[in-house]
Amino acid sequence: MKKIVLSSFIGFSVCLTLGAVDQLPVKQQDVSPKQLESQNRQIVKLAAAEESKNLPIKIDKYTTIVDIKAQDTTMIYTFEINSGAKSDEAIIKEDHSRMEKAVTQGICRSSKRFMDAQITKIYRYISAVSKRKLFEFKVNQAVCSKLNKSY
Repeated sequence: MKKIVLSSFIGFSVCLTLGAVDQLPVKQQDVSPKQLESQNRQIVKLAAAEESKNLPIKIDKYTTIVDIKAQDTTMIYTFEINSGAKSDEAIIKEDHSRMEKAVTQGICRSSKRFMDAQITKIYRYISAVSKRKLFEFKVNQAVCSKLNKSY
């Protein structure tokens, strides 16, 4: 997986996130933390349902998004990686940290509205062959704030 994989994925993520969120009505009013959490659960549920309609979607030569789920105020994206002859261990060893950095930066840039609303995104990567979980990245407002401070 090269830079093309990451740029394709990040572009896909931006399109999904902006498309779903921009369709939702925005209300300006004072709400309690409990009401806000309930609203965020609804946003996550609606966004996951909307983004799931056309799955699976091939992102690039190696990656296919196969599932998007809502869990409380977290959206969980599952991607299958088909790396041909490359073993699961090799993918974990060679691609994990590079992808984590690029994916996290992409999510923090493209999903600012989600992060500001205390919505978390989990990007889970599994092997297309073995179905084994290779790695996952949990991104929330705290992760993005820490990332922004490191620049």
